[in-house]
Amino acid sequence: MDHPCLVTLERDSAPRTLFSGDQLVEVDLPAGTRCIYPKPTLEPLKDVDAAIRYAINHPEGTDPLYAKLRPGMRVTIAVDDISMTLPPMRRPDVRERILTIVLELLADHGIDDIEIIIATGIHRRMKANEVRHMVGDKIFDEYWPDKLYNHDAEDVDNMVEIGCTDRGEVLELNRRAVESDLLIYANVNFVPMNGGHKSVAVGLCNYKSLRHHHNPDTIRASDSYMDPRKSQLATDISRFGKLANEKLNVFTIETTVNNRMFDSNLDFLGKNEDDLSDRERALLKGLVLTLARLPQPARHAIFDKFPAPYGVTGVWAGETGAVHEKVIDRGFEQYLVPIEGQADVLICPIPFISPYSVHAFLNPLLVQVLAQGYLFNMYRGAPLVKKGGTMIITHPCTDKFDHEQHAPYIEFVHRVLPETRDAHELRHRYEEKFAQNPAFIQMFRTGHAYHPAHPFFMWYWGENGRQHMNRVIVVGADNEYIPKLMGWETAASMDEALYMSKGENGRSPDITLLHMPPIVMGDVTIPPSRTNGASEGG
Repeated sequence: MDHPCLVTLERDSAPRTLFSGDQLVEVDLPAGTRCIYPKPTLEPLKDVDAAIRYAINHPEGTDPLYAKLRPGMRVTIAVDDISMTLPPMRRPDVRERILTIVLELLADHGIDDIEIIIATGIHRRMKANEVRHMVGDKIFDEYWPDKLYNHDAEDVDNMVEIGCTDRGEVLELNRRAVESDLLIYANVNFVPMNGGHKSVAVGLCNYKSLRHHHNPDTIRASDSYMDPRKSQLATDISRFGKLANEKLNVFTIETTVNNRMFDSNLDFLGKNEDDLSDRERALLKGLVLTLARLPQPARHAIFDKFPAPYGVTGVWAGETGAVHEKVIDRGFEQYLVPIEGQADVLICPIPFISPYSVHAFLNPLLVQVLAQGYLFNMYRGAPLVKKGGTMIITHPCTDKFDHEQHAPYIEFVHRVLPETRDAHELRHRYEEKFAQNPAFIQMFRTGHAYHPAHPFFMWYWGENGRQHMNRVIVVGADNEYIPKLMGWETAASMDEALYMSKGENGRSPDITLLHMPPIVMGDVTIPPSRTNGASEGG
């Protein structure tokens, strides 16, 4: 029997409503199409503050936090940046809750040498209003900007080499974190791929250290990097994270949230269209028409204006590895939907937001990341689509960039990609030269631009999808240039895209729709009769 979130369409099924950037489009899909819907939202904790206090007093694999404290200590607290959650959480953000409780505990133990670092890695610096939203007014007013600030991966004087992995890879981390008596990392897990050893080793490092694992070979060697237990990327990062924990006194606090991305007035967006009430159908129809009529900036403002009502579903603290095992299990509990067999065609609607486009337009390179990087990898066990299969995405692929956040992306897409899409060639011919560009470095350090190496990493994230799938077809593109630059084809409609995806023998393909957002992952098993005991995803 199919899982309740796995729906097989019939001839009289309603059209599916899919995101296409900041618009919604209705498409009729063939009978037999399997649609994977997000699981019901897990109930949030009734008392999040009590759960935080319990976690730090009953930690995994180490002493309680209070037992690690003594008067006069130098303590640094690192927190995740704005890339999680998507969209940003409604206040109070769980990071504000953690900081409030931890800062009170530190004060009770006579500790006042405290700094809070936003662990941006090589992401853009958060703006003051974004930081205020995340940490709350009281903490912001007391600590910003001298004792609450963004990590600066290009501040050479404030980066310290702490050692090398067993493979001779250098790890450099933020000086303040390294020279503290205690480093507390407060994390919010939005998907299973973040958190764990990635927190300190990525969030507080620099390009010199990141390049050891943020590269095409590591990505290609990974099974879905959304499953940290199978991902070579997670394994390589853990090598650095374990080194950090050997050298530093790290206490990890990790949290999980549910999938309640939309408030109650929009939660029908994650439901099976056949199950909508008359009221919900009317609201959906009205939203589709309204978005179609509005200019793009107005559409973007609608989705950007309202924070998400995510609920905290778990809090754990202590030793990083032990904590993250609990986090992975809770994340999979929220996201995984079992599905048997792989599809010939995987349909992925591309939404209006990514971890790297908060309060900014989703540019073409980030469309690629979502399609061939993140959404392709939304599985455990085996890919949702067969080796050599087709992905169909819905997105306009507009040639538009946020010039403040994504300045390096523009040159990467329009100067470098026309020369080569080969990830290894990009890495060896262009990456380091870009990473050292003084103008881009200045924009990264003093403005709110991503590091100049970041667009390369964004291209590498798509390696699994590029290597596995034979083609990507875009429905709804407003130009031919960008899809062609990405190595994709275009279709004027979903019917045309499905016709293009038929095999040479004209057989109708097996189709799976990943109906998101909110986030959903396929827990894929392949019957032995189909593979003679071998996985099609190998």
